[in-house]
Amino acid sequence: MLSRGEARRFYDRFGARQDRQAFYEDAAVDVLVENGSFESARSVVEFGCGTGRFAERLLRDHLDARAEYRGFDQSVTMVDLARARVGEFGSRAEIVQTDGSVELDLAAGCCDRFVSNYVIEILAPEDRAALIAEAYRLLVPGGLLGLITVTHGCSLVSQAVMGIWHAVHNLRPRSVGGCEPIVARELLAEDRWVVEHGRVLSRWGIASEILVARRREAS
Repeated sequence: MLSRGEARRFYDRFGARQDRQAFYEDAAVDVLVENGSFESARSVVEFGCGTGRFAERLLRDHLDARAEYRGFDQSVTMVDLARARVGEFGSRAEIVQTDGSVELDLAAGCCDRFVSNYVIEILAPEDRAALIAEAYRLLVPGGLLGLITVTHGCSLVSQAVMGIWHAVHNLRPRSVGGCEPIVARELLAEDRWVVEHGRVLSRWGIASEILVARRREAS
C-alpha cells in the first residue's frame, strides 16, 4: 500500500489528469447518482473529492438549491482544483484540506449522504474500516452511504484486466495510484448497514463496484 504521504505526493503530481479516468469512472458514477436519491439530500459529505467533478455535477444538476456539500482531500493540488470548480456555488460548497486522516472534524449526524468514489481502495485495510465507521458516525439514521471502488472482474475480459491490475498493484502500487481491487460490500456490517443497491460494472475491462447502503438505527 502507499503511505498517506506517498498517496498525497502522487495525487499532487497527478492533478487534473485524474479526469482522464472518466472513460471508465463516469458510467459507475451515473449508477451511484441514479440510486443515491441526491435530490432529497440536505447535506452531502464526500471523502476524497479529487478535482471536484462529482461535486460540481451534484451541485449543478442534482442537489436542491438549499442543500450543502462538503468535500475533503489531502492533496493540495486536488483541493485547489476542486475549490476552483465549485467556487460559483458560494457558501453551499466547502472544500477542506486534510492530513490524510479518515477522521473528519465534523459533528455526529451532520449529513444525510456520505460519498467516497475511487478512494477507499487506496487506504490501508485498517483505515478502510475506520472510514466506514466514520461514515456511520456522521450520517443521520436512515442516511445513505455511497461507495465506488475498483474491484475484481466479473467477465472473462474484466477478470483478465483486473488480474493484471492487481498484480501491478502488488509489485508497484504507485503505477495504479495505490488503488487495490477490493470487495467493498465486505466492509459493511449487516447490523449497521442495509445495502439498497449493489452492482459491479465493467468498462474497457476495468471493473467498478457501486454500493448504496442505508445507515441503520443504532441498537
